[in-house]
Amino acid sequence: MRVLMAGIIGRYPLGGVTWCSLMYLLGLRALGHEVFYIENTGECPYDPVRNTISTDSSAACRYIHDALAAFDLGERWTYVDYLGAYVGQSRARVAEYCAGADLFIDLSGGAWFWRDEYARIPRKIFIDSDPAFTQMAIAKGERWYVDFFRGFDDLFTFGQNIGAPDCAIPPTPFTWKTTYQPVVTDLWTTDVVPRDRFTTVMTWRIKSFGDGNKDREFARFFDLARRTTQPIELAISGPRDLLASHGWTTVDAMHVSRDLWAYRDYLQHSKAEFSVAKHTYVATRSGWFSDRTECYLAAGRPVVVQDTGFSRNLPTGEGLMPFETLEQALAAIDAINADYARHSRAARAVAREFFDASVVLRKLLADLS
Repeated sequence: MRVLMAGIIGRYPLGGVTWCSLMYLLGLRALGHEVFYIENTGECPYDPVRNTISTDSSAACRYIHDALAAFDLGERWTYVDYLGAYVGQSRARVAEYCAGADLFIDLSGGAWFWRDEYARIPRKIFIDSDPAFTQMAIAKGERWYVDFFRGFDDLFTFGQNIGAPDCAIPPTPFTWKTTYQPVVTDLWTTDVVPRDRFTTVMTWRIKSFGDGNKDREFARFFDLARRTTQPIELAISGPRDLLASHGWTTVDAMHVSRDLWAYRDYLQHSKAEFSVAKHTYVATRSGWFSDRTECYLAAGRPVVVQDTGFSRNLPTGEGLMPFETLEQALAAIDAINADYARHSRAARAVAREFFDASVVLRKLLADLS
């Protein structure tokens, strides 16, 4: 099968975002499929060095090339800037590839335009990595946005509980199938000796998500750092002084996310993860599960993560420890430290059984209409 995949590596040139798209490409290639990456958001890229949106896409394009070239994909990408200029492979080359393509995958809005060459691909799917936010936006009824989703043959979401009686994700005119982020588990080693730190990588607040961000949930757990002897370090883009006043250790999230290697190194050298989820994921009982948390698990790092309703779909209690209250989070940290080797093995096993790219992508392809 020949696959064109749209992602947002250049839009947000950060380690975690890079791995999300990259592991689709690598996973599909490992299954024997031909892949080509395109980015056509119509937006200007974020510049993490200057912490601003930039009209200059040259750094974003270098970043895309370097990330893909590391896996022999350096000639298999195109970036379309906000003015419509093509960088990487030409528009003619993209059109040629599309003419023989079998499947178009749009991950997280990597393309917001129905160019003719995409529309002519026989199968077209959208993968929603922001469940509830996407459906709430559709429910507003903005014509172009609703029409955009009508162009796909299948819509997939990370909201595993969508349609369940207790899931408050709003209804849309569309049918949503469920999937997880695929992880190439062999790229996440368990051979690294970890530091004695639980960690996470997080953004405190994203403006476009309104009051549905992590800041609202984290406020419920401010006291945790002072109630455990286990060191916890937050790699955060957010109010580091405020968190320090509550006893939290923080580092700059941009530094540990500057590329895919720094990001992987930070996760693999962690003892485990502690993290809350965005308020909207929790409040809607969406069943969303973090791509970052999957990577911790793949590296054999146990996780203590806020339950979004994912516990009804995944095995918990060993390696994967959900919490809803402060007391549950503290108990989970103690349980991991009491038998770290067992929880580490269990974490890796969960990753291989549920999130390995071969498992996730075979199911996704089998679920195509």
